[in-house]
Amino acid sequence: MTATQSLRIYETLNRHFKNSEDAKLVVEQIEQIVEEKIEAKKSVLLVKDDKIDIIERIHKAKIETIIWIVGIGVLQFIFIILSKKIL
Repeated sequence: MTATQSLRIYETLNRHFKNSEDAKLVVEQIEQIVEEKIEAKKSVLLVKDDKIDIIERIHKAKIETIIWIVGIGVLQFIFIILSKKIL
């Protein structure tokens, strides 16, 4: 919540309550609720750093998968050649 929005709410409530302390208290409570809701949403939202981390992990997993596939293919080729020589 911006300062301008808080000030407008304060002025409106001050006119309504005719008491600056009550208006100030209500504005502070509204700001606290807004901040709590924003903090709660931050844990759910995907931020840029999280996105970069996910992309890096996907890239690493892709490279590891390729290495495993090539390694197993080479081992199969070696076993085929050895089995032909033994038999």
